[in-house]
Amino acid sequence: MEPSASFAAAARDRLPGVDISQSAAEQLPFPDAGFDAALAQLVVHFMADPVTGLREMGRVTRPGGVVAACVWDHAGGRGPLSAFWRAVRELDPGADDESGLAGVREGHLAELFAQAGLDAIQVTTLTVRIRQAGFESWWETFTPGVGPAGAYLASLPADRQEELRERCRRQLPEGPFEVSATTWAATASPGFRHPGSH
Repeated sequence: MEPSASFAAAARDRLPGVDISQSAAEQLPFPDAGFDAALAQLVVHFMADPVTGLREMGRVTRPGGVVAACVWDHAGGRGPLSAFWRAVRELDPGADDESGLAGVREGHLAELFAQAGLDAIQVTTLTVRIRQAGFESWWETFTPGVGPAGAYLASLPADRQEELRERCRRQLPEGPFEVSATTWAATASPGFRHPGSH
């Protein structure tokens, strides 16, 4: 499922054997208990209503199946964009970074799972290393204006963009480097409670 028409089209082009539907997580167009698993990887913090989205994931997952989600630890400074947001806060301490989004702080993803009526919740962290060819390739990921970081960059005048770029450059090496990034991750193994059930 993908709510954005352009992202859904891009996913269909890249994954021709996969059924990609356009819809929001909060209104999944599937019957109850139709899937063995429902996953929202790096998605919950973008849902308009995370509890409803997770509840819908539980609704479409069969009893004994798995509902799982993970979200970058933006609040703890361990996400892949930490260097970017550190530089932003140096220039603009009041900037609305991603640390207040749903699920990005310790314990919040499990709280959302519980509010959605999911049971047998287990929480862990997952850490990955993302290899970058160098500063330029890392910086280029922000320039299309996608996501909160890209949108923030696009909102700046050219001179402020350049100032932010240079502050980021001072934090990161010129040559190849790795960015370590950690997610909060949660799973539920329903017996979940469908809305209205007891």
